[in-house]
This record gives sequence, C-alpha cells and structure tokens, in this order.
Amino acid sequence: MINGKRVAVVLPAYNADRTLERTYNEIDFTIVDDVILVDDCSKDRTSALARELGIFTATHKDNRGYGGNQKTCYTIALERGADIVIMLHPDYQYSPKLVPAMAGMIASGHYDAVFASRILGNGALAGGMPLYKYVANRCLTALQNLLMGAKLSEYHTGYRAWSRDVLETLALPACSDDFVFDNQMIAQTMWKDFQIGEISCPTRYFEEASSINFRRSCTYGFGVLGTAFLYRLCKMGLTSSELFTSKERLPKSVSAGRTIAAPAAMVAEDA
Repeated sequence: MINGKRVAVVLPAYNADRTLERTYNEIDFTIVDDVILVDDCSKDRTSALARELGIFTATHKDNRGYGGNQKTCYTIALERGADIVIMLHPDYQYSPKLVPAMAGMIASGHYDAVFASRILGNGALAGGMPLYKYVANRCLTALQNLLMGAKLSEYHTGYRAWSRDVLETLALPACSDDFVFDNQMIAQTMWKDFQIGEISCPTRYFEEASSINFRRSCTYGFGVLGTAFLYRLCKMGLTSSELFTSKERLPKSVSAGRTIAAPAAMVAEDA
C-alpha cells in the first residue's frame, strides 16, 4: 500500500513464459498488494508458470486480443479491491522497478494516470528500439498532440498506472479489443479531464520481448490517427461517438459498482 491505497499490478500476457519470472522477480512487494495475470489463450506455459509463482491467474478460453486482455485485467483488479492499478507487460521490456514511483505519483493525489515514457531521456534508442519505430512514434505523437491539444512525450508506451476513479469512469467496453485500445483509453482520459503525469523509463528490445509486425504496426498507426481525429471532431461538436460521451465523471455512488466487461464464460480464474 501507499498512503492507505491498495496497489495492484496487472500483467496482460500472451506467450510470456520466457520472460514472466524475470518480470515478476523485480516487482517491489513492499508496496504491491496484488499481482494479476490474464493469459490470452497462450500456446506456451504462461498460465502454468504464473500459478507456480503464486500469481492470481485468469485464462481466456479464446484469444480476445490485447485490448480485450486489458479489459479483463482491470475488471479483476477492481473486483479484488485495487485503488491503484499498474499495467506492466510481462515480456520484461519495461523496468518493473518503476512501479513504486508510478504508484506514488497517483497516491500523492496530483495525478489520476501516469505513463512511463521511453521518449523522455534517451531510453528508447539506447534500449534498442528500431529506428523506424522511434521515428513513427515521434511522428504519431506529434500529430496526436496537435489534434488533441496535449503535450505528452509518448502515447505508445505499454507501461501505465491508473487510479480506481479513472478505471470506473471511462467507457472501456466501447474501446477496441485490439492494440488501438491503449490510445482510445488515453483519449477518453483526456476527454474526462483527468490529470496525466509522465515518468522517464528505460526499455529493452531483445529476442524474447513481444513486438507486433510491420503490417499490424501500420494498422495500429492508422487506428491511432483515427482516434485522434475522432476526438478532435467530437471536441468541435461535429460528430458524436460512444468513445466520447458526457464529460461529467460518474458519481462515486455509481462508479463504485461499475465493472468493465469480462464475460465469465470466457475466463477461468485461479485464486
């Protein structure tokens, strides 16, 4: 706990058995109360290894995609009483040692969400990010900042911390089940005027680390730009979208009982 707030780390996993234990071993359990792994129908020993490590494990019976995995992660974390939820990829690409700092920024009350940025500092290229991905990241981020009126250093990190209030307020069921989920979630966070903080983060690119191929990267890029354009059009009152509904946040009495969406028939859980 930090400042009386219960901290959970969620691990959206797919074929992560080669890197899961290294990731898990660097989590600081002096402040982390709960670790939850959701296995998106992996073909390796991800679920078995997670159980051996003592991680609360949920397994999708069918592959639901990266966004669908996160929806289950957040639903379970809230059901298990988390006040701060940190999403960390179990592929060891991001440093788990930043969990206390990210959780602390939210627990301070200054921020509702915190993103670990590979672009702040020199972490991206130094960590082995391919040059074309770095250039694409910078170009997409510049366009997104322009369209959304923001000043983030990066929209594409897979390492994020969220307050319970954010997770209970955003319309996450309306978001994609694919990789563009991340950017839709950021756009909704901005739409609701939540406070976003960033922290510099080193990154590692190596054989076992997960990465989408060029074709899916292009699909993701167009999806990201589509989200940013839709956000701008909704801001201007020129269209409407279920992603960007009322700017009012849910009252505590309503949001406290709200879940995201994880059909029980699709998930098997182990305590």
